[in-house]
Amino acid sequence: MHLYVLDLGLTPYDVAWGLQQRARVARISGALDQDLLILVQHPPVVTLGRSTKPGNLLVTPEYLASRGIALRDVERGGDVTIHEPGQLVAYPIIDLKRHTQDLHWYLRQVEESVIRALGTVGLACTRVPGLTGVWREDAAGRRKLASIGVHAKDWVTSHGVALNVENDLSTFAHVVPCGIDQVTMTSVSHECARAERPYPGAVAVRDALVAQTAAVFGLLATPLPESVAATLR
Repeated sequence: MHLYVLDLGLTPYDVAWGLQQRARVARISGALDQDLLILVQHPPVVTLGRSTKPGNLLVTPEYLASRGIALRDVERGGDVTIHEPGQLVAYPIIDLKRHTQDLHWYLRQVEESVIRALGTVGLACTRVPGLTGVWREDAAGRRKLASIGVHAKDWVTSHGVALNVENDLSTFAHVVPCGIDQVTMTSVSHECARAERPYPGAVAVRDALVAQTAAVFGLLATPLPESVAATLR
C-alpha cells in the first residue's frame, strides 16, 4: 500500500482545509484508494480546537486581525495552537480501518513519526505522559517541538501535526499553546543550535518526516499522481 504525498508549499489555512475535506470524503468513498499525507506551511493563523478553554487566547480577535493573523475555529481535538511560515504542518488522511481503529493508537503513531524523523537529523526527542505532542528534554528543562490535534470521520483522519522547524515562534506569545501553562515552545533550528549540531534545513526535515510517517504506518511514500490530484481539486 502507498502513502501518497502532496506538498502544497505556503498555502492559506482555508484552502488546505478545503482540500482535506475533499480528500477525506474521497478516502471514505474509496475514490481515493490510498492514504494521503498533505504537507503545507500556513500564513499566520491561530486555530481553536474543540477543547479550547476560555482565556487561552490571550489577545482579542481584533488585535490578531491588526497583525495580519487569521483566527479559525476548527473541528480537531485539542486546544489553541499557532501556524506560521517556517512551521511544517502535516495532514495525514489515513483510513484507520486499514490500520488500527483506535485514535489513541493513531496519536502515538503520529508522535512516533515525528520522533523518528527528528532522530534522523540528530535530535533525540520524547513524549511526555499525559500530554500529546513531541518534546525535547534536558538539564535546561522541557521544550515542545510539535503539536498534534486530530479528527476522524468514519475512521478516516484529518488535521494532524504542526512541527516547528525554523519559524521564529513569536506568535505563540498570543496564546497558551495547547492549553499548557508555562510551556516553552521551540523549533528544530533552535534545538540544533542548543545541541551544537548543524541545522539540516527545512527540506531535510520534511523528507525525514515523509519517510518516517510512511515507515510507521507500513506504507510506501509516493508522490500524489496528477490524475488523482485532479479529482481532489
